[in-house]
Amino acid sequence: MPIRIPEQLPAKEILEQENIFVMDEERATKQEIRPLNILILNLMPEKEKTEAQLLRFLGNTPIQVNISFLRLSTHESKNTSKFHLDQFYKSFDDIRTKRFDGMIITGAPVEKLKFSDVNYWEELQSIMDWSSKNVTSTLHICWGAQAALYHHYGIGKYELPEKCFGIYRHEVLEPKENLVRGFDDYFMAPHSRYTDIDYQKLISIAELKILAQSDQAGVLIAASSDGKRIMVTGHFEYDAETLGDEYRRDRERGVDTQLPENYFPDDDPSKVPLHRWKSHCSLMFSNWLNYYVYQSTPYEWD
Repeated sequence: MPIRIPEQLPAKEILEQENIFVMDEERATKQEIRPLNILILNLMPEKEKTEAQLLRFLGNTPIQVNISFLRLSTHESKNTSKFHLDQFYKSFDDIRTKRFDGMIITGAPVEKLKFSDVNYWEELQSIMDWSSKNVTSTLHICWGAQAALYHHYGIGKYELPEKCFGIYRHEVLEPKENLVRGFDDYFMAPHSRYTDIDYQKLISIAELKILAQSDQAGVLIAASSDGKRIMVTGHFEYDAETLGDEYRRDRERGVDTQLPENYFPDDDPSKVPLHRWKSHCSLMFSNWLNYYVYQSTPYEWD
């Protein structure tokens, strides 16, 4: 089934070229079903790229999904035009009286900062508190996962000796959990971060389960026992080229970033990397929408 997005959203053309089923508003209103309403708080700097990455997987499920994008009022984006944000994004004040079936909070390039030093931290805390009462299940990605673990559970983070950067092998620890239903016992997933979470604090909280982790990259997926909060510390949604783009961008800026591990064939940046995590990403989003959102949300919110 399709995703329903604004007609002029730039990601629409990209998705249609990839044969992702995108529905316009006129056709969507004729569907005699209750679609899922998903809110995306996009904190990534290149918002249009992140839109396409997330919508690609949200549109690859049998469930009709209505998408809304959320922006912060206390932060001005430097990499996305004001026109784009004004046209396609809503403020927290616009949606705070509404309820959503699911929500995604993305990563952000602020992980070296203390949470309290992030200029939009107070607004983000308000949004996370609001989501606890007004959203059936929220999927937090990368720094968004670290922020949720800190805000809701007091789990801190620390800076790594060097960037966790590459494609890593992960083991499924809870194969009976619906989020990883259908996963192979071991699978690959990308990470791109300078910090990691306090593992000992995480395992001390009975409400949280670690669903998948890596010997090299640490915890990838953790979830609350009620499924309302899903934390993914990596970037399942990344395109095949994204880590390579980040590597070249850092080098051009004079940042001494190492080659992403297990990424370029033969560690040769001139060779095209393989997309080795796409199927598991698609499965995770499908499982989240089905088991944690669709089957848990009321047909009509009170």
